[in-house]
Amino acid sequence: MNCRVCEGDETALFSSAEIFGRKVDYFECGSCGYVQTEDPSWLDQAYSSPINKCDTGIMARNQCNVSVVLGTLSAIGKKYGCVIDCAGGYGILVRLLRDQGIEALWSDPYCKNLLAIGFEHTSEKVDLVTAFEAFEHFNNPLSETEKLFLMAPNLLISTKIIPSPTPAPTKWWYYGLDHGQHIGFFRKKTLEYLAKKFGKHLVTDGDSYHLFTEVPISSFSWRLKIKLAQRFPLLFTCGHRSKVLDDFQKMSISE
Repeated sequence: MNCRVCEGDETALFSSAEIFGRKVDYFECGSCGYVQTEDPSWLDQAYSSPINKCDTGIMARNQCNVSVVLGTLSAIGKKYGCVIDCAGGYGILVRLLRDQGIEALWSDPYCKNLLAIGFEHTSEKVDLVTAFEAFEHFNNPLSETEKLFLMAPNLLISTKIIPSPTPAPTKWWYYGLDHGQHIGFFRKKTLEYLAKKFGKHLVTDGDSYHLFTEVPISSFSWRLKIKLAQRFPLLFTCGHRSKVLDDFQKMSISE
């Protein structure tokens, strides 16, 4: 089968595992390093609930992502920029960002917006699009990435870099065999392929967070600003006004 990222034919079967009682083969691309499952015929079962029950870190992760977004906006020179959170789930991150004064909007065709109702993205011009814990779910990463770049010139994602040598599916937790939603796994050179494909510049922390930008930025500065935003968030929200009250008034009027 061809690679779902670079579309090359250098994929080779390297292992198999059991998902929902069925044998699933895993393939590795010899060109871009992408690791993928066979054609995922089990996704209807995997997405009986859009947020899987094993995601116990959903709240802590979203709280952490606030700092990552604040640091990233500063790094790309868009401190007062607008953000779309794609694959926004229940709207947790959008609400947290708006609480900090960030103009954040929600987008997710597969999940109900519970916490950011009224702040869905329609056609607004934005500076940054985020897709946290989404790329490992994509059945067609190439087309999904293209859609994201149509929304904004800069893209911030999170997905775990698969170790080398490639672990067997039973030897790495991120394969997600218990829920079956993770069907593709990236290496740095996979992300570099995507950056080149779409004419972007890539910076990465080498583990979970990866940023594609319209113009080159310093990887050191980006990572430093994220760490500073985690320790001293007020440095990055100075000049912002929380949208809690304004959003309350807007939603009250709309009712």
